[in-house]
Amino acid sequence: VAGMPRTLSASDMVTPGSLSPPPTESTEGEQAGQTLLDGAPSSASLDTLIQHLVPTADYYPEKAYIFTFLLSSRLFIEPRELLARVCHLCIEQQQLDKPVLDKAQIRKFGPKLLQLLAEWTETFPRDFEEESTIRHLTDVVGRIAPCDEAYRNRMHQLLQALHQKLASLGQGTQGLLGADKPISYKTKPPASIHRELLGVCSDPYTLAQQLTHVELERLRHIGPEEFVQAFVNKDPLASTKPCFSDKTNNVEAYVKWFNRLCYLVATEICMPAKKKQRAQVIEFFIDVARECFNIGNFNSLMAIISGMNMSPVSRLKKTWAKVKTAKFFILEHQMDPTGNFCNYRTALRGAAHRSLTAHSSREKIVIPFFSLLIKDIYFLNEGCANRLPNGHVNFEKFLELAKQVGEFITWKQVDCPFEQDSSITHYLYTAPIFSEDGLYLASYESESPENQTEKERWKSLRSSILGKT
Repeated sequence: VAGMPRTLSASDMVTPGSLSPPPTESTEGEQAGQTLLDGAPSSASLDTLIQHLVPTADYYPEKAYIFTFLLSSRLFIEPRELLARVCHLCIEQQQLDKPVLDKAQIRKFGPKLLQLLAEWTETFPRDFEEESTIRHLTDVVGRIAPCDEAYRNRMHQLLQALHQKLASLGQGTQGLLGADKPISYKTKPPASIHRELLGVCSDPYTLAQQLTHVELERLRHIGPEEFVQAFVNKDPLASTKPCFSDKTNNVEAYVKWFNRLCYLVATEICMPAKKKQRAQVIEFFIDVARECFNIGNFNSLMAIISGMNMSPVSRLKKTWAKVKTAKFFILEHQMDPTGNFCNYRTALRGAAHRSLTAHSSREKIVIPFFSLLIKDIYFLNEGCANRLPNGHVNFEKFLELAKQVGEFITWKQVDCPFEQDSSITHYLYTAPIFSEDGLYLASYESESPENQTEKERWKSLRSSILGKT
């Protein structure tokens, strides 16, 4: 089965404007053939929405509906509970608990059930981390297996793929941010052993490619459900306790990586003692940022610009005077927050379009500025209610949410076309970075304070960090 959200490009995703009234409740006969997205209700009861997820002999929900509902349902019902209800409905509707099965009917139903389970396990593998969920799967498939032995084999393949996916997701998320704690200026390694980034990688194109490698590696671990779980508030109508919070680790780790890169850029610029070298490091990072823009890696681009705009860096006027800044201003203009980042959004749409028509995996790369994506999803979530006053689920809102998350899922599945150079990625992950105070101190040591405020700050930093008066 192809990965689910690939089909969910922004262009062919349903727009809530095309919604007509819900199909009738009956799941018998003709109405069952209506799919929820052609006639998706803008709202419906949770029971109706669950019913629409359940395949029958002649009905299968639209792919986009499956993704939208599985993504958003966790605001109302825990995934394992939803799975239990879907399996129960299948057993009930197909009379799988009867001693004699209607084989002709089940041969039409079986492939549809397996298709649904394949899409669910592939797109939301973490919904199946608990043993009880696997029991539901094997139980329901065990009941249809007598009609066709191929069902058991398909189930076996599906579970193997699921275990592999869960194993690969479990690797590598934690170990990547070992050197997360910034160091103070005092613990700065002596020049003789300090390796600076330019010593490890002096080619801006190579560094931009390695940053892209890191970004895609980090993104691979983020599940679509994390975007919803980041905003789970207790649903007033749900019986369950507030759902989760430890389930957004990968989103948090990714935001930490962005912050680390900002500080690493600032540290590398403030570290050299001579202004000519500092200017050289700034120009190097401008070239790296420009190449990130060309690749479509907007997250690293924004981190580099943010690092250069930190006050300990931007105050180095004598250093900046030696830099050819035209290229920097062009990039800064691209990422200007004015008009809710309208320049960046235009560039992102351009990259997204290139990705859709791409011939090579290099042209497919779109790595969005992640904090802004989170903010957009947050405002979409805050901006309208999950439920309407009559208790119905506000499905229209979740179609929009699925559109934004679905596009992101497509982007994160791109294979990185660049070979990893582990000496460079290791440096990016582990090189010491200064804390903010450490950066200011390094900055004042490089270009002395210009005004009273800076002088006082320098004095207090010297006494607190270096123990000097």
